[in-house]
Amino acid sequence: MKQFKAFVKKEFHHIFRDTRTVFILLGMPVVQIIIFGFALTNEVKNSRIGVLDNSKDAATESLINELEASRYFDIEKNIYSYNDIEQSFREGKIKMAVVFPQRFGENLQHFNKAQVQLVADASDPNVANTLTNYATAVVMDYQKRITGNRQLPYTINTEMRMLYNPQLKGAYNFVPGVMAMVLMLVCTLMTAITVVREKEMGTMEILLASPIKPLKIIIAKAVPYLLLSIVNVASILLLSVFVLEVPINGSLLLLSFESILFILTCLAFGLLISASTASQQTAMFISLTGMFLPTVMLSGFMFPIENMPLPLQIISNAVPAKWYYMIVKDVMIKGVGLESVWKETLILAGMMFFLLAMAIKKFKIRLA
Repeated sequence: MKQFKAFVKKEFHHIFRDTRTVFILLGMPVVQIIIFGFALTNEVKNSRIGVLDNSKDAATESLINELEASRYFDIEKNIYSYNDIEQSFREGKIKMAVVFPQRFGENLQHFNKAQVQLVADASDPNVANTLTNYATAVVMDYQKRITGNRQLPYTINTEMRMLYNPQLKGAYNFVPGVMAMVLMLVCTLMTAITVVREKEMGTMEILLASPIKPLKIIIAKAVPYLLLSIVNVASILLLSVFVLEVPINGSLLLLSFESILFILTCLAFGLLISASTASQQTAMFISLTGMFLPTVMLSGFMFPIENMPLPLQIISNAVPAKWYYMIVKDVMIKGVGLESVWKETLILAGMMFFLLAMAIKKFKIRLA
């Protein structure tokens, strides 16, 4: 029994003297529970919508107030024409537009019938379908309230249009997310493990003693994963177009450039992990918790970011996959050009240079 207690005490010493192991064992479960607890929800809240009011009467003002009072919508005021709606969709300012035709209130009062058009961004079909359902419910509630006990019923017909994805295919949403996850796993995880494996096996000392410069050794290890990742991008795009019937509406050259930029960002992160760790297990845990979970939870791929609390929304800005997912969805589904995704591109490039600089600074040319 004394020997058993001694071994238990020794193991506790090994755990608590390594701060990274303590963080993985005690900190990561807490972080994961917080992220999963706040992010796992199918409800869409605080979505930005635009209103094009061509009637500007008491009825439309009342219905707009109903929409604004709902916790599901935040209304964008600066929309004055259909061209403004299209531009707002391209710039990502709104996810749905509510259009009131001329003489809405007059038609409702004299003919007991009026029409409302809902135009949704269906590049994310789940959000588009949910928003149109919410808006339709608000309109129906308004209709029931104004009819009261009147003998002639009022009727408001709702017309819906799904831009970019008329059939509401889920593939339009998960293809960009799958690209982000695959590239992250191949680049970050494998790059981190392959360099750390050299340290564990003792062969890194031999490589560092060779005439080749240490920086070239690291680059040589990253190049195969860069090429494999490019092949992965090509295969995913081919499958999405010919099997899943997801079109590439934008520039294929721009999409390829953005993918290579994201690959280089993931490689830089993998090199940083490998330079900062000494075991494959640690590198694997850091890669999975540092890239895989944020990619799934905080990139907007599975759960809308606007649903999350403000601190998590701020943290999501540090996830490279979020910006890459936004770029791929806009270029591939909406067909926009570099003028619409230049901000996301600059952020991704800044992350790549920062991670690469940190990896070079952390890398040690002597293991002893």
